[in-house]
Amino acid sequence: MPTIDQAKAMAKRLRSALAECEIEIPYAASLELVAAELGYRDWNRTVAALAPSVAGGISFRQTIPILRIFDVSKAREFYCDFLGFAVIMEHRFEPNFPLYMAVERAGLELHLSEHHGDASPGSTALVWMEAIEDFHTELSSKRYGYGRPGLDRQPWGDQMEVHDPFGNRIRFCQKHK
Repeated sequence: MPTIDQAKAMAKRLRSALAECEIEIPYAASLELVAAELGYRDWNRTVAALAPSVAGGISFRQTIPILRIFDVSKAREFYCDFLGFAVIMEHRFEPNFPLYMAVERAGLELHLSEHHGDASPGSTALVWMEAIEDFHTELSSKRYGYGRPGLDRQPWGDQMEVHDPFGNRIRFCQKHK
């Protein structure tokens, strides 16, 4: 039986393969299809079944920062067009209500919320990563009009900080080798 990470990778590969055939499906739909292929009724049951058991102890699996946004089109421009994330989930309780959106890239999931109580503008998230120089080169080549992040050597690693249009900061960092 695959691990949760392997099942997620299967869903990403499925979505990519379908996209090559000009069939676009949300990431959430690809997760549900993988769940069915593995014999589970839905993705939540798949996660529960594949979760590693920890003998008698607490286990944390993932942290997902929630960042406050105020303008959906600006959020998409920054997170999708500039940083290269893909939208994997959108939710509104009713039309014209605040948006709650999830974006993902290379295993990093961020949640973006227009809801007043979800997060404070001006938050900072630290993201450990690999290949930070490649990411820096990619972002620099886009010539984004609202920011050109530098790559700085810090005692804990090489760091690149980006600022979204809502005052939030993401510090991408790669440990020194």
